[in-house]
Amino acid sequence: MIKRLHHLYEADTPRAHAFRYGLLIFDLVTIAFVIITSFFQHTIWIEVVDALIGVVIVTDFAARYAISDEKFRFWARPATWADIIAIISFLAPITGEGLGFLRILRTLRLLRTYQLLARMRRDFAFFRRHEDVVIAGINLGVFLFVMTGLIYATQVRINPQINNYADALYFTVTTLTTTGFGDITPKGEWGRMISVAIMIFGVTLFLRLAQVLFRPSKVRYECKKCGLSLHDADAIHCKHCGAVVHIDTEGLT
Repeated sequence: MIKRLHHLYEADTPRAHAFRYGLLIFDLVTIAFVIITSFFQHTIWIEVVDALIGVVIVTDFAARYAISDEKFRFWARPATWADIIAIISFLAPITGEGLGFLRILRTLRLLRTYQLLARMRRDFAFFRRHEDVVIAGINLGVFLFVMTGLIYATQVRINPQINNYADALYFTVTTLTTTGFGDITPKGEWGRMISVAIMIFGVTLFLRLAQVLFRPSKVRYECKKCGLSLHDADAIHCKHCGAVVHIDTEGLT
């Protein structure tokens, strides 16, 4: 059983890659489920689906722990505690969906694994050409979703202006972009501190995305001699080995 789990989670085979893509799709579906159900009153079927998703996450968590070679370091990883919070959010009715947003951290962890990134480079030409843009967009999207979840979890019961994820998302975006319409304002010290974090870190991630979109500092081209994959946009020689590189460019102004 352990060997099979090692194969599914770590091997470089079509079956293992399909399994990990399946986990990624599962994470995205659970995120969509949390957002959609925030617009409706909780009913028994929502709680049943919550419990089923929680069981899947528990099973995945147990499998990752079983194949971990360093059990102590496993508990020191932030992703481990993100999983634990996600499990609690699904299985403990008292928490409802308030902490469920943190399950997106599992998606980020899956995207950051070397095996999945390498596979995405091989499988998707678009990802190979625009990897920096995709990763920057993912970072901004994850930050936006987590901050929206924090606003929703801390404000929905005390702030009549925030009734669902759409309200929380609207406030987060207007704060991140420094638009600040003022029609929704956070209540309490925690709300203000979260707003400060959104403004400081959100603007940084937004500027990073704009940089890679409009003025990328590096281009991706694999040197035929040494394999270096990132070069200056105007490079004609590889900085690592000195070989001539032929980077497609329209010229710099």
